[in-house]
Amino acid sequence: MKIGVLTFHRCINYGSYWQARCLVEGLRAEGHDAELMDHDAPSVRRAEWQCALQPSLPVPTRCADLTRYAAKARRFLKAFEGLPRSRRFALDRPEEAGTYDVVVVGSDEVWNFRHPWYGSRPIFFGERLNTRRLASYAASFGNHDAEDGIDPAWAAKLTRFDALSVRDENSRALLRSGLDREAELVLDPCLQFPPRHVSGSGARAPYLAVYGHSFPDWFAAAVREWAERAGRKIVSIGYRNDWADEHRIEAGPEEFSALIAHADSVATNFFHGCVFALHHRRPFVCAPSAYRFNKIRDLTRTLVAERHLVSEETPQAVHAELLGSEFDPAIGVRIEELRGHSGRYVRSILG
Repeated sequence: MKIGVLTFHRCINYGSYWQARCLVEGLRAEGHDAELMDHDAPSVRRAEWQCALQPSLPVPTRCADLTRYAAKARRFLKAFEGLPRSRRFALDRPEEAGTYDVVVVGSDEVWNFRHPWYGSRPIFFGERLNTRRLASYAASFGNHDAEDGIDPAWAAKLTRFDALSVRDENSRALLRSGLDREAELVLDPCLQFPPRHVSGSGARAPYLAVYGHSFPDWFAAAVREWAERAGRKIVSIGYRNDWADEHRIEAGPEEFSALIAHADSVATNFFHGCVFALHHRRPFVCAPSAYRFNKIRDLTRTLVAERHLVSEETPQAVHAELLGSEFDPAIGVRIEELRGHSGRYVRSILG
């Protein structure tokens, strides 16, 4: 079958890159002719580069780091070129994308009305796509809360989908209330079709990997205290965090995965920081930002990993236990259960 995967595959973001790659490679491993639908828009490209070079706004990037963030972005551009892609077409001209047996929309926040540059783009709601069958895989509404509902006009667009699956309960609740349909809950592609191997090595061991930025002071202090007591240096991946000992700002997507895989533990406030810690079976703590709270809360609940979410009230002893313990085998069991369920859903949409 010829399958088009419609997602945020050109974001200069480790999670966006890996979810797109894992999904298309997973479908190709099943014997299908799957490719990423290579949409493009100048306004999106400008927004991506601004975010890549100034990720912590309103706090500006220090001048010495600009070249490092630019190097990171160039590594992403090189990585994008290695992905299976369609011919390029304009984001607002989906009819020019080509013809497919199935278009799979997702993963990522493809339905997030609040996304700063992809929000409310009709293409992700299935408009004007040339396909016999339309389905979603692990789609998300991101930080658009279930209590806010879906405008009927946008809900009507989603009724054209033959099959719906999401990666978080918040998105499931939105579809339930807006469409009166029960979507399947499936694993993020990075857990369903995980990378088969890790290219490269990590930092000089032993170390704690930090992934994210704009962490609250209490979280930085708690992680720093544990690292000092445990004799671990702190390596910040992809972003500057002044409380880290070493910065790998320039890390490309492969190096990101390797640095998580070889870390002794992980501290993050990003969704895919949690996902890759889970994939590589690393102990972790997470202090989700407001923007990412819904999807991180639902991920950890689904995978019986809620205790890894910490707050300012979390005692230091709990941080130490979470960062210093072995990976909980119950989480691995739950991932395998959901992998079976997610696999059955994928086969159903391609059957």
